[in-house]
Amino acid sequence: MNCGQSLLIIGTIADGHFRDQRKQTMSDFHRALVVCLGLCVFLTFKPAESLSQSSKNVTKAKPNPKINDTGDELPRGIHEYSSKNFVIRTDLSADASKELLSRLEKMLVRVSKYYGKPNSQIIEMNVVHDKKRWPPGSIPDEAINSILNDAGITLSLTLTQHNGLGEKQIAAAKSIVWAVSERGVPQHEAVHAYCHQNFGRTGPTWYAEGMAELGQYWRETNDGIQIHDEVMKYLKNSQPKDLLEITAPGQQTGDNWRNYAWRWALCHLLSTNPNYAPRFKPLGMGLMNDHRTSFEDVYGPMSKEISFEYLFFLKHMNQGYRSDLCAWDWKTKSQRLRGTATAQVKVAANRGWQASRVMVKEGDKISYSATGEWELAKSNSKVGPDGDEAGRGRLEGVLFTDYRLSEPFDLGSSGEYEAQMDGNLFVRCRDDWCEIADNQGAVTVKFKSAP
Repeated sequence: MNCGQSLLIIGTIADGHFRDQRKQTMSDFHRALVVCLGLCVFLTFKPAESLSQSSKNVTKAKPNPKINDTGDELPRGIHEYSSKNFVIRTDLSADASKELLSRLEKMLVRVSKYYGKPNSQIIEMNVVHDKKRWPPGSIPDEAINSILNDAGITLSLTLTQHNGLGEKQIAAAKSIVWAVSERGVPQHEAVHAYCHQNFGRTGPTWYAEGMAELGQYWRETNDGIQIHDEVMKYLKNSQPKDLLEITAPGQQTGDNWRNYAWRWALCHLLSTNPNYAPRFKPLGMGLMNDHRTSFEDVYGPMSKEISFEYLFFLKHMNQGYRSDLCAWDWKTKSQRLRGTATAQVKVAANRGWQASRVMVKEGDKISYSATGEWELAKSNSKVGPDGDEAGRGRLEGVLFTDYRLSEPFDLGSSGEYEAQMDGNLFVRCRDDWCEIADNQGAVTVKFKSAP
């Protein structure tokens, strides 16, 4: 069989990490990097600002300060620590190194579970906290610029072979990561390295960097959005980028952090919203396995729905926002109430807009009554459909028509509503969109045609 090599460089501006299979010699790897053909660069940008996160130490982590994989003595102040799936060489303190290993291991559990493939080989990372502690020559030329710019870079080697049918197959893949120690950077790069070592590819730029950004922002105890404030501010105050522009072919990694923000936004929505997540995982697997598929192929039939939810997401998201709880209900059928016909719906306090099963025409009048109580976490007290004195917890409605929404309007516990336009009626418990996850309870609402 004919064999070949290709080099993939995956980096992170303001993020980074380095990994390679333990016991493999660094000298062999670097020789392969030098002679490889097919050079690509994947960089990951993030603002310098970082978010705090707590994590338990990995008890298995152990230091080995004497030698590295080349057999050379590690520079003074640089130590090696290992856990089940990672080896890091770093100038971080022992406690900080253990915390990093713990965080990486816990994130890897979720990543490997998502892809349905356990990590197959050790992920090695060189993590730089204080550049002054790393003597000249200790950081390879391929990584030095990224580290000097408070970034990271992943060097990946792919070995391919041709079978008897002339088809190219991946025989082996290995990644090495250099990274600054800022929180989120090693996590981003760990996703790159996991994907490359286990699948031989990371997919097109929009997918590879979007998924790695999900890793950067992963938190053990919170499924809500937690991204850098600068990224959030940019996304909320910018003209939304078109979905096909985000996923366009021919993009280059490392372009700028703003493009990374859009890739994150799309991947976050697709991976967490139950309307699109079932298609997103197979799409990602197909992209990483070099199948002839694309975002447009998979989501084209539901382009109106996904465009609507994408814009809704960008408008309402903030720190703590839960895309899964705010997903739109496209399945429930609505009908116009005539004569003595009624409709009834149970409205959960911890969800976004929910279908009432009622369709109205302009001028229609419907009466309604709501019973029950729900609890808004911050108030620590139950309120009825009329809400509290500030209006929080009040039952409210909105009309949906042709993928557009009316302005929300008050409903409360009972009353009569006259439709100002045609549409399907949706209802919810009024609360800040980023604080609905800790609400509890539900109310039951009955609708009928008004005389």
